[in-house]
Order: sequence, then structure tokens, then C-alpha cells
Amino acid sequence: MVDGKEGHDLEHAGDGHGHNGIDIYDPNRPKLGIRQRMHHFTWAWFTLPMSTGGLSLLIFAQPHQFPGLREIGLFVYIVNIIIFSCLTFAMLSRFFLHHGDFYKSLSHPREGFFFPTYFLSIATLITSTQRYAIPDNDTTLKWAIQTAFWGYVVITLILAIGQYSFVFAAHNFGLQTMMPTWILPIFPIMLSGTIASVIADTQPDIAAIPIVIAGMSCQGLGLSVAVMMYAHMVGRLMSAGLPNREHRPGLFMNVGPPAFTALAFIGMANGMPDNFDRELDGFIDVHLIRTFAIIGAIFLWALSLWWFGIALVAVISSPPKYFHLGWWAMVFPNTGFILATISIGKEFKVDSVLWVTTGMSICLLLTYCFVLYSHIRAVIIQDIMYPGRDEDVEDH
Repeated sequence: MVDGKEGHDLEHAGDGHGHNGIDIYDPNRPKLGIRQRMHHFTWAWFTLPMSTGGLSLLIFAQPHQFPGLREIGLFVYIVNIIIFSCLTFAMLSRFFLHHGDFYKSLSHPREGFFFPTYFLSIATLITSTQRYAIPDNDTTLKWAIQTAFWGYVVITLILAIGQYSFVFAAHNFGLQTMMPTWILPIFPIMLSGTIASVIADTQPDIAAIPIVIAGMSCQGLGLSVAVMMYAHMVGRLMSAGLPNREHRPGLFMNVGPPAFTALAFIGMANGMPDNFDRELDGFIDVHLIRTFAIIGAIFLWALSLWWFGIALVAVISSPPKYFHLGWWAMVFPNTGFILATISIGKEFKVDSVLWVTTGMSICLLLTYCFVLYSHIRAVIIQDIMYPGRDEDVEDH
């Protein structure tokens, strides 16, 4: 152990002198101007709107509502649109100010894996728009959200194939360097299932069934790839130990795939038309499908719980000292875990479980506020957007 970091994780960390011989961890290091700092504005920033969008969805799904709660959720949704727009403008500014950064950001062995967070942010915006902005009787907007869904499916499928193809061809990673971020390229297409679970029951029957089928296909693809990645993740943990303390919050990313799949199973089953009967014989009808959806959701929820416990113990045993944008992994995947728990509790109508989810939601809100405060503080004191301190450097 060296200053809280395991030796096998210091392969790329060097001695902390990452910028012209300056100690990047020295609080008295030179301050940089905005142009220089924008060079280090990475794709990982989109973990902020991704998490904020998840929070707005969690507020909407709360089992115990009080007057004004939905309005708070609407406010969070609007703020998230503003955050996403500002970050998109900032990212474009980086590419205009520093020519060549676009390709470098996508091909970088660490930052490139955060590119999908841009599309995960879009996924939360689509689902939040359905929840907060589309009236039940507005046919035009229903078609618009349906178009957004199919467009999202196509783009994220191209991303899932294209980014992994590039990684396989351009990089050579050792098992000991495996991090949960390797799952991120498959995450956006997997969230198509979550989007489908939200919009299917608002669509006409003729449109709902194709949406559910596409959502299930995408969810299955995402979970299958995630499970393959889990094998590598467990192998890395068994052979090389836990990541260094600065990157342990990223372990919460493993909570996401089974949690969002459990949520999608229940949501898509409930979104199917009530009169659905494949063979018109009453054997495989919507009621049977919904029963198996609940069984599958519980099965996957337990896997999420296990990963949550692993990540929680890892972070508590050696808390990170310096803020990284990966801290947002403590918010978004756990949002899916809580939403899945709420859905299961509602299906079984167990009020005690729903009260537990209320407590979990409060804990997540406090976590969100803490990470947001740490994020803002890190920007002000230049702990991030600084050479050697962001996702555009290999340090694990």
C-alpha cells in the first residue's frame, strides 16, 4: 500500500508529477486559465446530467407522494435539460479550442469509455420527457417520443458495435486493468429497454408491442454483454484485488445492468396491451408474461444487491481522497436499483418494502447532494479540469 493506493494500481500513476514536473496533488500548484482547463473537459462530465435525470425519474416514481413532489421533479427535469445543453456547448467549445481533441477523446483508452454517458443522458431525458412533459391525450407528442425511441435504438446499436469494434482493434488491455467502465459502451442500448418500459403503456396497442419487443431485445443484449464483463471483473478482483481508493466508487456501475433490466422487465410487461394473447388460446397471455417478468426481476435484483454490497464495502474500507467524475457512479446505477425495488414492492403491494425504498431514496438524494457539492468544489479549486486529474490520463 502506497498512500492509500495498492501497488498494482500505480502502473500508470507515476509519481504525481504529471504536468511539467508540477505535483498535480499539491494544493499550491499553479492555477490555469479557462482555455487550458477546457482541454481537460472530458466526456465523463455527462455523468452529471445522467445522474440528475435519474433523480427526476426517481422523484416521479416515489411510492409515497406529497403535495409539490411532482413539481420538484419537474424542476429537476428542467434543470437537467439546462445542464445537458450547457455541457454539450462546453464539449463543443473544447473541440473548437483544441483541434484534434475530438478523435483523441474517443480513442483514448480511458476517456473513450465515457463517451456513452452522453447517450445515457439522452436516455434519461427521453424517459423524463415522457413522465413530465407529454400529456396522455396528445397524439402528436406520442408519435414524437416513439420516433425518439426508435432513433435512439438505432444510434446506440451502432455505438455498441462500433465502439467495441474499435476497442478490440486499437487497444490491448490486461485483465488487471479491468474497470467497470468497460461496460459503458453497451449501457446505452440496454437503456432502450428502460425507455420502452416507460413509453409502451402510453402508445397505441399496434405500436406498443413492437416497442416492447425491441426493448426486450436491447435489454437482453445489454445484460448479456454485461454478464460477460462481470466474469472479467470478478477475475480482475480475484487476481489483482480491489481498484485503488480513488476509483472504487466506479464499482457501483456493476449495480446498474441487472437493476435496470429488472425495472425494464416489469415495466415492459405492464406496458403490453391487456388483451395480448399470442395464440388466442389463453395459454401465453399477458398475465403469464407479467408473472414471469416479476420472477426474472427478483432474480436480477438479487445480483444488483450483491454488487451494491461489494461496492459499498470497498468504498467504506478505503474512501477516495480526491474527487473524480467517477463518483457519480454512486448515484445513477443505484437509482436503477431503487427504481427496481419500488417496482417489485408495488407488484407485491408490500407497504413495508415501499417505505424502505423511501428511505433508500432519501439516502440517494443525500449522496447526490454530496457528490454535486464535491464536484462544484473540485471545479473551483481546480482539482478537476487540470492536467493529470481527469479521465484523459491513464492512472489505473
